Amino acid sequence: MNICQKERQLQGKLSSCIDNTVPGPLCCCSHQLPRGTGLRMFTKDFELPTEEELTVQEVNVTTSSLRAGAFHLGKTCEKENHEFILCREEEKDPRKCLTEGKDVTSCALNFFRKVKKSCLEEFSQYAHCLDQSSKDLNYRYCRNTQAIFDKCVLDNLNLERPEFGYFSRAQVIQTNRPKPEGYTSVEYPDAPPPIPEVDRARAKYGARNYWMT
Repeated sequence: MNICQKERQLQGKLSSCIDNTVPGPLCCCSHQLPRGTGLRMFTKDFELPTEEELTVQEVNVTTSSLRAGAFHLGKTCEKENHEFILCREEEKDPRKCLTEGKDVTSCALNFFRKVKKSCLEEFSQYAHCLDQSSKDLNYRYCRNTQAIFDKCVLDNLNLERPEFGYFSRAQVIQTNRPKPEGYTSVEYPDAPPPIPEVDRARAKYGARNYWMT
């Protein structure tokens, strides 16, 4: 069966569901659709969010601008991002995390508004450097403009650039959101006692991992 035939078959199944010529449960059988379509069918009684619930002001910035502010944005909106990811992981249903998703978008909008008000020129120069210096928006070619932008954000917004590896660390998230229904915590009654920590000087470059050659 070629691509055109698959397309016609898919359109026929969708039309049958819409016209009610096929029972509701049959419309949600994903195995009846051609493989590789990337579509998922639902029954008619499946509740989807309304257009009003999904419509929010988007963060309309370029890729280079988003990359230029990524470190400070991640630190500013750390709590909102954690809440959203935790909700998605626990609930397993994106419909239940619309509020957390809107909080993430709102936080990002507020961050870029503050940057525009206080460090527009420094931010624009940094983003322009990332856009023009390499094909993959590499940071290493723009350390000078990065330092100027970092200083401006620190002086005006009191926001320090996170150190290398900050967002890769394992973190325990504290949340006030109630646990989902049926959630059970994993307990290991025979777990060995933890090894006591010792006082260690802060790693100079953010890690103590050895390099394999």
